[in-house]
Amino acid sequence: MRSQSPGLATTLMLSVITCICAFHTATAIDIPLEVLGHVNIEQLPTITDQAPSTLIALPFDESFPMTCEAKGNPEPEFQWKKNGEDFDPYLDPRLIKEENSGTFVIPNNGNLTEYQGIYRCYASNKLGTAISKDIEFIVPNVPKFPKENLEPLEVEEGQPFVLKCDPPSGIPPLQIYWMTINLQHIEQDERVSTGLNGDLYFSHAVEKDSRRDYCCFAAFSKIRTIVQKNAMSVKVKTRKGDSANAILERKPSLLTPPGDRSEKQLVKGDNLELECIPEGIPTPQVEWMKVGGQLPVKAKLENHKKLLIVPRAEQEDSGKYMCRAKNLLGEAIHYFTVTVEGPPEWVSEPESQLSMIGSDVHIKCSASGVPEPTITWRVNGELLLESPAPNRKLLGDTIILHNAKASDSAVYQCEASNRHGTLLSNANIMIMNLQPMILTNNGEDYSTVEGKGVIMHCKVFSSPPSTITWSKDDLSESVDGPRFTVHNNGSLEINSVEESDAGQYTCLAKNTEGSSAIDAMLYIKDPTRIVLAPEDLQILKGTTARLSCLAEYDKSFSNDFELLWEKDNTEIALNYTEDSRYILEDSNLHIVNVSHSDQGVYRCVAKTPLDRDTASASLMVLDVPDAPENLALSEHKSNSVKLKWIPGDDHNSPPTEFIVEYEENKWEPGNWKELLRVPGNHNSAVLKLHGHIEYRFRVYAVSDVGAGPPSAPTERYKTPPSAPDKNPENIKIEGRLPHEMDINWEPLMPIEHNGPGLEYKVSYRRQDVEEDWKEHTVKRHSFVVWNTPTFVPYEVKIQAKNNQGWGPEPRIVSGYSGEDFPSAAPDDVAVEVMNSSAVKVTWTRVHKDKLHGHLGGYRINWWRLRSLVDSKKSHGDKHSLTFPGDRTHATVPGLTPFSEYSLIVMTFNGRGNGPGSHPVNFKTPEGVPEKNSDFRVTDVKRESVSLAWGPPIEPNGILTGYLLEYQLINDTEEVGALQAVDINNPDTTKWILRELEPLSKYKFYLRSCTAVGCGPVVSEESITKLQSTSFSAPTVGIRKSLSTTSTPRSHVTKPTRSSIVQALLNVTSVVNSSFVNISWIPGGQHKEFYVAYMNNREGHWKISETLNTSMIFHIIDGLEPETDYTVRLIPNRWLDNSSIFEDVITTGSTGLASIHGGISTQGWFIGLMCAIALLTLIVLIACFVNRNKGGKYSVKEKEDLHPDVESQGMNDDTFCEYSDNDEKPLKGSQRSLSREIKAADSGDSLVDYGDEDVQFNEDGSFIGEYGSRKEKRASTEIKAPTQTTA
Repeated sequence: MRSQSPGLATTLMLSVITCICAFHTATAIDIPLEVLGHVNIEQLPTITDQAPSTLIALPFDESFPMTCEAKGNPEPEFQWKKNGEDFDPYLDPRLIKEENSGTFVIPNNGNLTEYQGIYRCYASNKLGTAISKDIEFIVPNVPKFPKENLEPLEVEEGQPFVLKCDPPSGIPPLQIYWMTINLQHIEQDERVSTGLNGDLYFSHAVEKDSRRDYCCFAAFSKIRTIVQKNAMSVKVKTRKGDSANAILERKPSLLTPPGDRSEKQLVKGDNLELECIPEGIPTPQVEWMKVGGQLPVKAKLENHKKLLIVPRAEQEDSGKYMCRAKNLLGEAIHYFTVTVEGPPEWVSEPESQLSMIGSDVHIKCSASGVPEPTITWRVNGELLLESPAPNRKLLGDTIILHNAKASDSAVYQCEASNRHGTLLSNANIMIMNLQPMILTNNGEDYSTVEGKGVIMHCKVFSSPPSTITWSKDDLSESVDGPRFTVHNNGSLEINSVEESDAGQYTCLAKNTEGSSAIDAMLYIKDPTRIVLAPEDLQILKGTTARLSCLAEYDKSFSNDFELLWEKDNTEIALNYTEDSRYILEDSNLHIVNVSHSDQGVYRCVAKTPLDRDTASASLMVLDVPDAPENLALSEHKSNSVKLKWIPGDDHNSPPTEFIVEYEENKWEPGNWKELLRVPGNHNSAVLKLHGHIEYRFRVYAVSDVGAGPPSAPTERYKTPPSAPDKNPENIKIEGRLPHEMDINWEPLMPIEHNGPGLEYKVSYRRQDVEEDWKEHTVKRHSFVVWNTPTFVPYEVKIQAKNNQGWGPEPRIVSGYSGEDFPSAAPDDVAVEVMNSSAVKVTWTRVHKDKLHGHLGGYRINWWRLRSLVDSKKSHGDKHSLTFPGDRTHATVPGLTPFSEYSLIVMTFNGRGNGPGSHPVNFKTPEGVPEKNSDFRVTDVKRESVSLAWGPPIEPNGILTGYLLEYQLINDTEEVGALQAVDINNPDTTKWILRELEPLSKYKFYLRSCTAVGCGPVVSEESITKLQSTSFSAPTVGIRKSLSTTSTPRSHVTKPTRSSIVQALLNVTSVVNSSFVNISWIPGGQHKEFYVAYMNNREGHWKISETLNTSMIFHIIDGLEPETDYTVRLIPNRWLDNSSIFEDVITTGSTGLASIHGGISTQGWFIGLMCAIALLTLIVLIACFVNRNKGGKYSVKEKEDLHPDVESQGMNDDTFCEYSDNDEKPLKGSQRSLSREIKAADSGDSLVDYGDEDVQFNEDGSFIGEYGSRKEKRASTEIKAPTQTTA
């Protein structure tokens, strides 16, 4: 807090404090704790708690507290007055006192009558005195009826009389009961009733009123007491003789109230009760009205209309009321003048005030009430007239203190009273000067969102009142504009906040005694906004509903942001238990197993401490309609009945139709079947029924959601027997043999019999001649007509009959008698060759008279006589095609080219095929050959490959030769140029391709040709050999494939080979979860190379430092478990197609080695690998020594002696030979690193290594299978090259 004036004195002797800027109360002023923390300010006494105005000593209460609590500075002292006299509770040892309190307790342990009276509490300190309201302590006496002897009451029959109750006085409320001595209520009616005063009124006496035990009971519920008056006796004297029926009727008069008018006063808020109890014969009826107006709306009549009650009467209920009692002889009227009075109510209650020294103080007190209240002024508990002051005047309802001084501080009491009550108010008047003290903390932070409002507080305590101004960012000008409001309590309110409103604000409080200021910081936050609102949803019951809601909010509220869901304005409790059907997931509300109760309006509430945003959507639960109800049958007839129903709840899916089902107990009891479908907007239907059936019906509704449950079934409804109402349907006329006609039909269902004795009458006649109907009656549903002409038309009809009579007239159905085989073949059969494999066949139709039945179509049968390449005839398999319908041509496909065929054509009908036509022979022209039956590589050398093949499966003509093509390929997308060799000799089955690149992969394509063209291609792949070295090279793997395409790829650069290959022997690898160990055997020459590897998922290559072929291994460490890596041995420190070896390895799963950072870092493992390498080298040297001793020559020496490759291949029998020891595999050897050895420049593989059964010789050299990455290939050991000529 910043201060611009001298500090306050540590102690101020003041009496009452009020801050216009911050505090303004009606009864007292509380000094804020923040002020008391800085200065000691004395305060006037203030009553904080007191006993109620009336305290009744009920006998069942243990004690009665006379409460009086007050506060002030110094602490107030307490005094009591009883009935206007001083009363000291401390002088009575029976009273219980409390420390530092004015409260004392009267125990209920003796005679309480001496404490009865009116008490008032006074709380005083040196500044003044506050007083409590009057407290009346009432000690009720136990109410009792006086002991008295009541004389029996005799009354003439027909005369009125009254039984007096005169209940004793007591604590209200009071309830009167009239009962017999046996506690049976006296029956009350229009003739007999209890008045408000408790008396029992009889409009006229009758004989049954005679009894001796009329008892009046008075119940005081407040004190839980019921007292009884002595029993009263009534004797009704009846008339005798001729006067028995002489009771005269008389006009009404009032038993109560007396006279014709009366006045009634009551207090506002009490119930207005007016009663008129008449007498007369016949018993009069009572009517009520308000003169000059209507009875109040809230008015009600009780006690057989004798009592008018207006609850909680108000001033407007005052006026003149009238009751009228009338019978046939006249009426009696009474007027009530009602005045609603009221206790005092404050018009202007005196208020506590804080005023500056020298000012004029006005204390106003006025009250209203009926009658007019009396105002009494006191100061510090004394009457104002008994405590005069020169600067104080009383003018009307206002006390004026002129030029007030600090000594004028006091507690003023204003008391307003009339006969209905009293009001008392204490007003603390404090006269003082005090510089502003800002009670709000300095440096408060406020936050709001753009477009909202904010209130920044500046709570000030001062006298005189301070002027409050607010400024922004240390500017001297105060904030101004329609959006800025400074309230009386000093707070600054900013409406429709803008982003520019953010910053530091200063509150300055200033009065004549000084000034003070505080700063506050305002931050503008991003508004909370729902960007993805939930959408209205219609969902099936039992499924899961998903309501989406996505909100944006200021990130500073990330810990305070809440997203809630409400259903029908009630928050959804998310308990996240297994039974909970509400699941909140990523701000989406999922409602599992939706039920009808889930239907409603769902609201998404996104809120922060500053603002909120909402979005609503309705969820409509769809379900199948409920079962219809209240099925009723009406309009009963022999073959129909009307069914009505009430649709069930449609569950938001209106019925599209109702389905009526029936069940009968004769033919299929318990089996419900559909009878009728009714539109969804109907609720009745007329049901057509069959005879002689006992029906039950039920209905279910169908909507877009599905079918609902069926209703409860109706009662049984039985129809009488009747003649059939339909005839058989689906009549079929067939002829399986030439001279008969089979008639079959679908029989009537049992329910359609309509009665017992069902039979069928079969009638038939020829259609093409005039003849009468022939009739037969049968019980089955078939009939055979014998000895009919072949295939002639007939008319047939079938009629149903039972014991009740015939069915309706049947319809006539036409058909034919039995068919026979066609007797003629198609003529003029001709063949037109369309191409080498298809012909068009034409013919002329068979005449209908020769068909002897319905035309089914035509069939073509054909067979191959011979191939035109071979003159020898050999009948092939028979082929057939069927062409339905009436036609004269067809196409026969799928013929073999360059062949001779024969075919016939025939017709067929329902009976079978007719005779075939005369055979027609034809020949197909030449076509292209089919693929060759065999194509293989028979020999592979350094620069040549030998090929062999078999003839095509079907030449389809005269072979003219073969087309042989080949091209250089590798394992990339690029291929070399396609080379072609035309072989014009069709007898050639072998060929040698020369001048090929060593150690290169080639693909070969072969097609057979005729004069028409060349057929489909077959292909092979092979790899040429490497130039002979000092170690044995393995056999080249051969991959075989068949292809129907031969489109060449783009040309690639002619590959070259590096000499590094000769310096590396037997490259192997050991793969673990985190490393791979690559090892090799030096080839005698020392060359430099590099190892490159790549994580196949990442695609980034890593290259090792320079390696030398004299080394025996290299370890790649730090690999990821279960990951594919590509590993290359390359001659340069850059990546191109000149890799020496390449392989794809897969690391294993994490094991013990990987737990400790990789096995390659373990010393024992490195030592073991070195020992294995050294041992391998010694074994290899020993093998070479042993081979030289045996007279063998190395491959390198043979190459030096025979530089010509072809001559080597033709003459050297010892090429690539090894001793027997080289052919023995070493089991358990490590697998090769590379499946393929790449060419130095192009990346073509040198050797493909196999994936399975990999084995090594004892010296470590590889002798196992070789293969590509994808195929397993057989390997062979090359002993010596051979030459195959074409």
